[in-house]
Amino acid sequence: MRVAQQFSLAAELIEEFTGEPGEGTVNNAYVTLCVHSGIAAADVLCCARLGEYSRGEDHKAAVALLNKVDKNLGNALARLLALKTAAGYQPFSLARQHVITARRQSELLLAAARDLG
Repeated sequence: MRVAQQFSLAAELIEEFTGEPGEGTVNNAYVTLCVHSGIAAADVLCCARLGEYSRGEDHKAAVALLNKVDKNLGNALARLLALKTAAGYQPFSLARQHVITARRQSELLLAAARDLG
């Protein structure tokens, strides 16, 4: 849980010190932090509910495992993971809509993990 919160805090700091991420200055870094926060939160959820988490490189397996916990959360993780490669490797800034999507999905997964107790 600490890892999920660290990535989330880092994303919040970017927003606080650089302005709304959707303006294009640090969109890719912001989205990457949201993706990693969501992945870590998904691991917390899977561990708590299923006693295991996805350890492989196959993101589809991670989504499938989280779907066993909650389909809506699995969908949130899938939407985040769809942004991962573009955020980390493309040479141009992600669009504002991608920033909004990443923030919402990350917050959804983190809130669900926090609700565990």
